[in-house]
Amino acid sequence: MRKINAFFAILFTIYSFGQAPSGYYSSATGSGYTLKTQLYNIIKGHTDRGYSGLWTTYSTSDRDHQNENDNTIFDLYSENQNGTDPYNFTYSTNQCGTYSVEGNCYNREHMIPQSVFNSAAPMVSDAHHITPTDGKVNGIRSNYPHGDVATASTTTRNGSKLGTSAVSGYTGTVFEPVDAFKGDIARMYFYFATRYENTVATYSYSMFNNTSNQVFTTAFLNMLLAWHDQDPVSAREIERNNAIYVRQGNRNPFIDNPSYVNTIWGGTSTGGETTTGSKSDLYLSEYVEGSSNNKALEIKNETGASKSLTGYVIKKQTNGAGSWSTGLSLSGTLVNNGKFVIVNSSISSTCYNKTNSNISTTASEMTFNGNDAIGLFKNGTLIDIIGTYGSSANFASEVTLRRKSTVTAPKATYSSTDWDTYAVDTCGGLGNRIIQQNTTKNDINVTTYPNPNNGNFTIEFEQNKSPFLVEIYSTLGQKVFEKSNVKDNEIQVSNLSRGVYYVTVSNATYNNVKRVIVQ
Repeated sequence: MRKINAFFAILFTIYSFGQAPSGYYSSATGSGYTLKTQLYNIIKGHTDRGYSGLWTTYSTSDRDHQNENDNTIFDLYSENQNGTDPYNFTYSTNQCGTYSVEGNCYNREHMIPQSVFNSAAPMVSDAHHITPTDGKVNGIRSNYPHGDVATASTTTRNGSKLGTSAVSGYTGTVFEPVDAFKGDIARMYFYFATRYENTVATYSYSMFNNTSNQVFTTAFLNMLLAWHDQDPVSAREIERNNAIYVRQGNRNPFIDNPSYVNTIWGGTSTGGETTTGSKSDLYLSEYVEGSSNNKALEIKNETGASKSLTGYVIKKQTNGAGSWSTGLSLSGTLVNNGKFVIVNSSISSTCYNKTNSNISTTASEMTFNGNDAIGLFKNGTLIDIIGTYGSSANFASEVTLRRKSTVTAPKATYSSTDWDTYAVDTCGGLGNRIIQQNTTKNDINVTTYPNPNNGNFTIEFEQNKSPFLVEIYSTLGQKVFEKSNVKDNEIQVSNLSRGVYYVTVSNATYNNVKRVIVQ
């Protein structure tokens, strides 16, 4: 059960960078699979402590110093983030052994089963993908792939499930961990795919596609990207990564720098990394044409400067016939690297929380189908499009499309090769709000210093009779700090990880946004 206070929980959750030595990733300068190979060359050749050596590693790598903080074994298959743990294991004392029910003992769980690589070294003893877990649950998971469960045949005491697959494109049995640890497990898979780039193409496993670059089938890659995005790096993962580094001499780069996942495999999260201005104008970055009313659009600004949304309009052509709709007009100012999200107001909360959107609307432009072209117009001129104007052919029915990072500018002609395709109702990549709304009075005078800084800085602003709301957003649009009802003229912020952030200070009639760089 989580007992740390809420403020530090926020900071731990968004803390995206571990304690890698200076220069450890200095040669990781590429993108796509080039970056993956660069990371492979950094983390390969680690010290193999042997299979029995895992027990020693667990003495420092997998102890509960975050939730109960009782130094028991931290078990992903039994830990309860929202209540009392069903049972706890004491290091060494409860080491398996034999088991018959949950809670008997803990053993060593290979996230990528030993049978995949014939129990060969060093894979069989690499702690970065082998965790201590309850022996019984480890047996229940067996060699089944991790995945989302449609109908459970077995549910463990912390809510993990074995059952039929809900992974689009895979019909077998899968094992689903609880939501709190899906990101942890996804990053272990990404580590394995990178560390063993030289051999992974030869491994037969339902999650793998027998290549050394993508490694995963598209169905399972989409799922792992969603897990990584929805469950950010935690303080527990950082502590574990550091402890394994001491033992093995290599690190999981996707814990130190979560943005590497998306730079390599094409997701959307930036994980706190700075992205530079590279696009000539605003562009459509994501398109969700899901089941029922699960419809969403995302617009991103990578121009290098804040952009007023005045004059930008979203229009739709229905079924490839007739003219463009009157249009949905946008307003406000979108900061550099900010994302503007528009959703159908009836979107399912299980797909996306509409309160995080910039616009939630019943407008006809947000009732599109897979053959309705969607255009982004600026001052009456089409600058970007999804779909082909004048064609009634389905181009994206019940899928999510995400713009590839290789696209350098918005385009008035649609090309499917500019987009990555994800399963129906994949909504986890949609950014949250980083938006400075237009106001009718002068902005608040806000100062942030020092800027750049090391994660500790002061926000100073002129006082007003009305208290302020202070929020800080990452470049992904994740809110990483909030303080309401501020009446003093300055507040302190500490322990933000490296990256670019946007500080918003507002009340009923005033607002201001400041860009802060953490080095």
